[in-house]
Amino acid sequence: MTSRPSSARARLLQLISDLAVVRGRVTLSSGAEADYYVDLRRVTLHHEAAPLVGEVLLDLLAEQVPGGLEGVDAVGGLTMGADPVACALLHASGARAAAGSGRPLDAFVVRKEAKAHGLQRRVEGPDVAGRRVVAVEDTSTTGGSVLTAVTALREAGAEVVAVAVILDRATGAKEVVEAQGLPYLTAYSVDELGL
Repeated sequence: MTSRPSSARARLLQLISDLAVVRGRVTLSSGAEADYYVDLRRVTLHHEAAPLVGEVLLDLLAEQVPGGLEGVDAVGGLTMGADPVACALLHASGARAAAGSGRPLDAFVVRKEAKAHGLQRRVEGPDVAGRRVVAVEDTSTTGGSVLTAVTALREAGAEVVAVAVILDRATGAKEVVEAQGLPYLTAYSVDELGL
């Protein structure tokens, strides 16, 4: 890694710690209870942190997706947690491409259900059929949401090459996703946050 991505990674970790970690007993969407909650929307929708999300995850994809960024055409996932993550990647890749380093990535949104009107699409944005995509999420507890997106993407004709999240909670999502034959890429672990 170069010093720029390294400093971006360090700063984003600090912002996650400062902005997103909420201490106290909470019930997660999976029904499991925890002594803390990491609300990554406080990061993915933050003026300083969101661009860093794009930089850090773009570096992660370049390093860990087979074929690097040449092996990815678009990113996105199940609305709502994935939306700001995909947009951060879209903007970071576009900025790097404009500066002559890398290629731009498209973004998409996977609806929980297909629209009943209009084009009745479940995957919104540029068409994903025949394209290599990465399903993204801010974090995953059980892997359920991101695998719902993977199913919809495959039904739309996309080739899902990986799943990428900002934070791995170490609650089994990695194992569930990898059992589906997909690489599970994470920028940070809860251990790095001291949780």
